[in-house]
Amino acid sequence: MSTEAQQRFQTMHELVKAAKIRLNANIWDYLVGATETETTMLRNRAALDSWAFRPRVLRDVSAVDSSGDFLGKRRIRLPVALAPVGSLDSFDPGGAATAGRAAAEFGVPIIVSSVTEPGLEGSAQANPDGVKVFQLYVRGGADFIDEHIRRAMDAGYDAFAITVDTAHYSRRERDIAKRFVKHWRARSSGMNYQASLSWADIARVRATHPNVTLILKGIGTGEDAEIAVEHGIEVVYVSNHGGRQLDHGRGSLDVLPEVVQAVSGRARVWMDGGISRGSDLVKAVALGAEVVGLGRLYCYGLAAAGQEGVLRVLQLLEDEVQTCLGLLGATSFAEVKPSMLQAVTPVVQPHVQSAFPLLAQPERGY
Repeated sequence: MSTEAQQRFQTMHELVKAAKIRLNANIWDYLVGATETETTMLRNRAALDSWAFRPRVLRDVSAVDSSGDFLGKRRIRLPVALAPVGSLDSFDPGGAATAGRAAAEFGVPIIVSSVTEPGLEGSAQANPDGVKVFQLYVRGGADFIDEHIRRAMDAGYDAFAITVDTAHYSRRERDIAKRFVKHWRARSSGMNYQASLSWADIARVRATHPNVTLILKGIGTGEDAEIAVEHGIEVVYVSNHGGRQLDHGRGSLDVLPEVVQAVSGRARVWMDGGISRGSDLVKAVALGAEVVGLGRLYCYGLAAAGQEGVLRVLQLLEDEVQTCLGLLGATSFAEVKPSMLQAVTPVVQPHVQSAFPLLAQPERGY
């Protein structure tokens, strides 16, 4: 990373501000918006703000290890992954290739969406040595799914994710009100296949591809987590699509404990939903997440400064995490426990960017 980028972006909110300046209004609303009343998105933030820390002191925290585990196969620099986001090329021309190179340079995985450029093979070729997962929206029958799994494995992906919370496309009213139709949405077809997807299809995929690590993304209840485990799914991924699908859903962090309890160690648990600061990541791990997806957060970096912007987001996040762990009295994530948290009443009204209070202080030059 260039010294210029490090000097330019010394806080997260500076990347958010730069992203907003660079993006046109339609794409900015795509990035920060959600569905209908946007309640689920706000609850993601509220859920994170509803926990306070219980720090322990007088422990030797002179050395803090903030690395994580990826599928029991390798260490990653932070227990995070760049979550699948459609049309990353709207934020930077290189799309998933640019984001993937940043993820590899830093040392964390990227989950590549099936609706972003430069596509399945192109994204993998741009990131040959990095840890990567391919995520599929189902737009065809059994042959369609099997073909994508084979292509992903041939291209070097480490695991395969199927998104399961998009049976119907939601009403994104920021777009509708401006009559903005995203180009990737306009050419989308085959939604009926996603709508008809069932547990029987998951059972068939599991039986057909026994050696592929399967992830179900979009689990929102302990009941469905239990069924996923019964179907041999290795990773149960708690997500509400960043509040972009079902309105008036629960915040992801509110869902996480019941999923962890339902899984009971029989599968790995990942989650995403509103993660914006290092303290958010620590809370998610404390409540049982092994890997935490970053969505809007890395997209701010991508829009602000391409590969260097994403890398800078990850560097700042790591700094925040290490500070948080050390002040909690923990030298690694292995020492982070639910007992370090206490339920509290949030002090800030939730907003998509309420984790960045300096954005709301123009009198200070922000």
